[in-house]
Amino acid sequence: MAAYNKADLERRMAGAVESLKHDLAGLRTGRASVTLLDPVTVDVYGAHMPLNQVGTVSAPEPRMLSVQVWDKSNVGPVDKAIRSAGLGLNPIVDGQNIRLPIPDLTEERRKELAKLAGQYAEKARIAVRNVRRDGMDSLKADEKKGEISEDERKRAETEVQKLTDSTIADVDAAASAKEKEILGQ
Repeated sequence: MAAYNKADLERRMAGAVESLKHDLAGLRTGRASVTLLDPVTVDVYGAHMPLNQVGTVSAPEPRMLSVQVWDKSNVGPVDKAIRSAGLGLNPIVDGQNIRLPIPDLTEERRKELAKLAGQYAEKARIAVRNVRRDGMDSLKADEKKGEISEDERKRAETEVQKLTDSTIADVDAAASAKEKEILGQ
């Protein structure tokens, strides 16, 4: 069991929040966002490459994404990758440019996406609580080994709990903002 390390706990909790923000960025809200295509990988040159490594992704209009494919021979694989990514987008190929109109979200789909945002947030909360548990366990182990006193352990546990509370507040704020965005409020 590693000794208590506050900086490590802070880093791991911040990582959970960053991971949540990345997951939330991939949820479609009815507005064009270049981050929507982040999870798309294209099978080119005998490897799976992120879409942004084979073309330039831009949002020329609020409800349109555009992918300017650099190599003409990759247009087909990029089109195929976007279609099979499960994003509900229908690419329109125009030379080396692929246009992606962003369709309106149905009320039902908005609710599904809001629920998914909630699930992502819960996953992040669980990750934060696991980090807290690791911190508390290492404090108890340090006290048992005689490296810290009971008072020091209690003080540090209070610090860990404050860090946990503020991180979970960040998770809740990010999720709530995304749910409002999805539901168009």
